[in-house]
Amino acid sequence: MTVFLRNYLSAAWQPEGEIGSILRDPVTGAELATVGGRAQGLEAGFAFARTHGRQALQQKTYGERAAMLGEIVKVLQANRDAYYEIALANSGTTKADSGVDIEGAIFTLNYFAKLGGSLGDARVLLDGAPASLSKDQLFQSQHMLTPVRGLALFINAFNFPAWGLWEKAAPALLSGVPVVVKPATVTAWLTHRMVADVVEAGILPPGALSIVCGSSAGLVDSLGTFDVLSFTGSAQTGATIRSHDAVVRHSVKTNIEADSLNASILGEDAGPGTPSFDAYVSELVREITTKSGQRCTAVRRALVPQRYYEAVAGAVADKLSGISVGNPRNPDVRMGALVGREQYDAVKEGTAFLQREARVLFDGNRNPLVDADPAVAACLGPTLLGVHDGDQASLVHDHEVFGPLSTLLGYRDQAHAVALAHRGLGSLVTSVFSADEPWLAATALALAGSNGRVHTVTPEVARTQTGHGNVMPASIHGGPGRAGGGEELGGLRGLSFYHRRTALQGSAATLQKLGPTATLQY
Repeated sequence: MTVFLRNYLSAAWQPEGEIGSILRDPVTGAELATVGGRAQGLEAGFAFARTHGRQALQQKTYGERAAMLGEIVKVLQANRDAYYEIALANSGTTKADSGVDIEGAIFTLNYFAKLGGSLGDARVLLDGAPASLSKDQLFQSQHMLTPVRGLALFINAFNFPAWGLWEKAAPALLSGVPVVVKPATVTAWLTHRMVADVVEAGILPPGALSIVCGSSAGLVDSLGTFDVLSFTGSAQTGATIRSHDAVVRHSVKTNIEADSLNASILGEDAGPGTPSFDAYVSELVREITTKSGQRCTAVRRALVPQRYYEAVAGAVADKLSGISVGNPRNPDVRMGALVGREQYDAVKEGTAFLQREARVLFDGNRNPLVDADPAVAACLGPTLLGVHDGDQASLVHDHEVFGPLSTLLGYRDQAHAVALAHRGLGSLVTSVFSADEPWLAATALALAGSNGRVHTVTPEVARTQTGHGNVMPASIHGGPGRAGGGEELGGLRGLSFYHRRTALQGSAATLQKLGPTATLQY
């Protein structure tokens, strides 16, 4: 018997209605859950969130809202076994890959719970010190941040049903802004279960957390003047959202995270046999295989000195040959499935497209799947493509294949490596591996303008570095250009999207009567 994932609006679970989509196990094809079509009661649900949910949240201090996040952490920890079962069945991920999503969500929530606790009984956030507006310095201007007077709508991607919710919801709820989440339908079960557990626990006030699992029709239409919208997905859909009538007409504050052709650069000093070479190869293999390459931060373009091209290709191929692919229920499987046959077909098509100019350096699909029927399972082996001279590649700089694939590109010198990285036209992250710290620093500065994050790794930090693709809540997540131009997380910076900055002008005495405040220290 499958589960029907009902919508939760106006602090009530909505009737089931007609079936809109069926969620399936991407390995076996078995039916798991169903969702409805177009949601009913959106206007009323949004209005309830803006009034009841927002008012109840914003009556509390930052410290009190942080305490609620801490209670949510406890609920998620108590139910994590069920989440792993759902992830295995619905996303086809191994336990390790499920942990990237589930444990990442819990870690991020806990981070903001502790961070918010440092704001204590503040009800207003001060942005900087007062500025004098008069010669006698009695008339001043103080910039302050207050929570937006609307709700936060999240339209999320399929690859992180747990973390994708909570990395957005944690700073939103801490800010005092109610949340409506629309998870990607194909993997909505885990998001739905987490929301249901939090609702049942009664931690948040009515209207503070809502979910729509089926069709997204009508969601953006229901946005109003003071609402905010955060979207993670394709650049094409992001462009459609930006031009949506409701977004344009109401000047809805919008954050977009879209396609990203992330790069990883091996330093000119890091030849075969050096610690940096070994660390680079291991990281690239991890990026290709973790969650079957279905991460927005995964390395799509691996840039290496041309003189090391063959050595890197051989070392990566050797490690990839030991990756077993198939049913994640089998303990011998290292890499599970893509989220479904639609994604499977898209990755195969994209791989063939890149092969117009890149040759295959390793094809993991020559190996048989473990405990999985290739005619049914959405399982693909890891693939490494290559172009010895990066200047001869164009498709790889324009087209992202969202699966277990990366393309090796040869570069001549530092300037050439940076130029190739910039050809991605805006990325979430580029990593650089080298023992030459001046070279690393110079390269990082040159890359900064087209990247949301630059991740540098020397041999000294190779063991403790958090990983090219791992998004840490203390650092911002987002990127310019093709990556969407958005920005999330980054510690207390993550709260700014859910606040309105206002300049309050008046006497120094008046400004001192704002009540409990906290000055943001980034």
